[in-house]
Amino acid sequence: QCQLSGLWRNEQDSLMEISEVRYNGDFQGKYLTRVTLAGGCARVSPLKGAQQQLGEGGWPTFAFTVRWDKFSNATTAFAGQCFVDTGGKETLTTMWLLREAVGSLEEDWKATR
Repeated sequence: QCQLSGLWRNEQDSLMEISEVRYNGDFQGKYLTRVTLAGGCARVSPLKGAQQQLGEGGWPTFAFTVRWDKFSNATTAFAGQCFVDTGGKETLTTMWLLREAVGSLEEDWKATR
């Protein structure tokens, strides 16, 4: 069974720490990105999310947001699923959307990556 709680590292060498997943699936944690829009050094940013209830069967799906407000006017939403391979290794797969603030409605087209 896959457990979201703990420390995770991605292919870009960013770190995510998820605290305990509550009985209702809610969780929070910290994200330390090594990739920033403005360049510069990485900083810890808060994350909040929810996981489907484990009793619903299959590998759990989850979603969370990261607020990059300490160094960027952007927010990222992640959605994914947790898997365990035959050797017992847990892996999170995710897709993400990053929304950066822009100065006008005319610039809205370039705000989401």
